[in-house]
Amino acid sequence: MSATGHPFRQFIVKVHGRCNLACTYCYLYEGPDRTWRTRPAAAPPEVLDRTADRIAEHARAHALSTVSLVLHGGEPLLAGAGTLARFTDAVRARVPAGCTVRATVQTNATLLTEDRLTVLARHGIQVGISLDGGRAEHNARRVDHAGRPSWPAAVRGARLLAERFPQSYAGILTVVDPRPDPVETYDSLLELGPPAIDLLLPHGNWAAPPPHARGTRYGDWLCAVFDRWWSAGRRETRVRLFEECLALLLGLPAATESLGLTPFDALVVETDGSVEQVDSLKSAYEGAARTGLDVFRHPFDEALRHPGVAARQAGPAALAAACRACPVLTVCGGGHYAHRYRAGHGFRNPSVYCADLERFIRHVAGRLAADAKPAAAAREGGTP
Repeated sequence: MSATGHPFRQFIVKVHGRCNLACTYCYLYEGPDRTWRTRPAAAPPEVLDRTADRIAEHARAHALSTVSLVLHGGEPLLAGAGTLARFTDAVRARVPAGCTVRATVQTNATLLTEDRLTVLARHGIQVGISLDGGRAEHNARRVDHAGRPSWPAAVRGARLLAERFPQSYAGILTVVDPRPDPVETYDSLLELGPPAIDLLLPHGNWAAPPPHARGTRYGDWLCAVFDRWWSAGRRETRVRLFEECLALLLGLPAATESLGLTPFDALVVETDGSVEQVDSLKSAYEGAARTGLDVFRHPFDEALRHPGVAARQAGPAALAAACRACPVLTVCGGGHYAHRYRAGHGFRNPSVYCADLERFIRHVAGRLAADAKPAAAAREGGTP
């Protein structure tokens, strides 16, 4: 570990800062932060070149054996598959020998074609797709700028990826909507053959609460999907939130932005070369992700000294007193940092999803304990 904090291991690079969709709930383009409007649409070659240098510099300074390179947007495929491939190759060529670069592009899937997927596969770039579910009705709010549904193009892209390029398929990212039936939503995603599913809570906070925040609707939704996943009898797909909750309950290390106390290790490079904290902070207020740094003048180590980064690496010390006293602290970890924001009080608050997280964690713990009892009894009785 550096004297200034834990090194960054995940580099989220905005290769394109605009999107071909206009999702009605998008916190990035419809939220309080408007800094994207003043930045170039696509990252210029000089920004990508300098970013590759900075990633290599950071990997060398901290003797990193692995870095995660996330090609992001907006919609990153608007930059062209060739641009993504050249940038990824540049990063791999510049990091020290022995450092593995795991590259992923996060896309809405509407621009996936056989030619583009062939280029991405050739250059070892995994493809993660963002969908709200596996049916047209689940994605009704994901429309283009003319208000037309994105689902026909998105499902074509997802199926092409699953059927023709399974080795490149990283998985599906889904934002939880508690209104559709949870098991139906999960099963619809399974139909698209993802090797992994990431379930994310919508970005909200105490100043701008998430929709449908009454009671524990989000927690109840997660519990229902967990039961479906847990009871399947086989591993149909990885669900990162579930696997990491189980690991934390068992006292094992787990790295996630939403659970646990592992120091956060990601940063963002915007299309103009600005170095920022992660995008989710932009759901709080204008400029919340800003660091004042850029790739041309500052090494990434300087971002480790930023108060916001330091707070996300400080563990329990950065949490509210109520969180530090909570019995599920080591699993919950205070929840997602952006979800703790309260106007006038900063981020030292419990998550706006506090009740949902406790409901989910206690449910998973209960299932784990209940299923462990018969196994323990069988061992004690000598049953093979």
